[in-house]
Amino acid sequence: MSDFELLLREETPQVLSALVRHYGHFDLAEEAVQEALLAASQQWPSEGVPSNPRGWLIRVGSRRLTDLLRSESARRKREENVASLSAPEEFVASGPEIGDHGGRDDTLTLLFLCCHPSLSAASQIALTLRAVGGLTTAQIAAGFLVPEATMAQRISRAKRSIKQAGSTFEMPPESERDARMGVVLHVLYLIFNEGYTASSGVALHSAELTTEAIRLTRGVRRLLPDDGEVAGLLALMLLTDARRPARTDADGALVPLSDQDRSLWNKDAIVEGEALVTDALSRSQLGPYQVQAAIAAVHGTAERAEDTDWRQIVALYQVLEQISDNPMVRLNHAVAVAMASGPKEGLALLEPLDTDGRMKDHHRLEAVRAHLLEMSGEKEAARASYLLAARRTTSVPEQNYLKSRADSL
Repeated sequence: MSDFELLLREETPQVLSALVRHYGHFDLAEEAVQEALLAASQQWPSEGVPSNPRGWLIRVGSRRLTDLLRSESARRKREENVASLSAPEEFVASGPEIGDHGGRDDTLTLLFLCCHPSLSAASQIALTLRAVGGLTTAQIAAGFLVPEATMAQRISRAKRSIKQAGSTFEMPPESERDARMGVVLHVLYLIFNEGYTASSGVALHSAELTTEAIRLTRGVRRLLPDDGEVAGLLALMLLTDARRPARTDADGALVPLSDQDRSLWNKDAIVEGEALVTDALSRSQLGPYQVQAAIAAVHGTAERAEDTDWRQIVALYQVLEQISDNPMVRLNHAVAVAMASGPKEGLALLEPLDTDGRMKDHHRLEAVRAHLLEMSGEKEAARASYLLAARRTTSVPEQNYLKSRADSL
């Protein structure tokens, strides 16, 4: 990402927050901001970056928003033919100078708005990347491997939903804040996961999405430096993303954790992530992201695959199941148990997942079963499971890897 692009992305939430706080109309404000960003991308390279880029963007966005509101007001007048509608000037009055409210960072408020409970998870992700991350619709669509028109419709629906819900640009009440914060962190983690392992397509990962998720989470941590779960999530992302350079070979083929060249791992990210989670665990209430980060730290600090402390990982998964029990946690717990105590014990833990509607048809369940069957010497059963897992995943690198495992048996 260039310095110019990074500047625009960092300013995007502040500019949008200023417009939404002053005018309301989240949907039109977001459109105005995108046009201001477009104008900046066209003018700044030749004319130079203004001394106050945020003020420049706010002024341009404000003018565009005023035009949009006038147009919207005129349209309503024509359609409804009601003389008593608010006068355009009243509707769009610029009021006092729009600014950034003394330097206050409204990013968290904007994140809460984008992760409004009236939206689906897919819409929350798209709107967060667009409004807070400053990505274009085309960039978001590319990250999720969907047509740009599809992503544009998703974002438009999200904005309409927020408008229909009557949401305002303000922090949620104290009684709702913890739950809403959980949704924000979950959305950031979903963005990261889609980037780390793309759910479909020919590439295993999208660095654009993982980088953006880490950048946004760093921003939330700057606002909430004492929140243990925010620190835990950032640590988890750093420790996981540190392995990305070793996850694929020169041809883009998937390399499993046990076979990765660990000299390629990002040591700086591991050191930062380990320090973050260690500090969070020492002074915060225990949360699931901190525990997951602690598990990632155990992997990250093992010099060789055979040095991995699987018994410690099993213990951490037992803690995680107590505070955030879900089928994916139990699946990973089964892997850890198999590595610590043998494949039979791990396979026994998979049986309850066969009747769990959230997991029974997931390719990861069958892929894990295949791996554990291979470990136990049941080659024919393992081969069948590898092939079934390959049919169930829509990720080409994962399909190729699973088929290669089946062919090797």
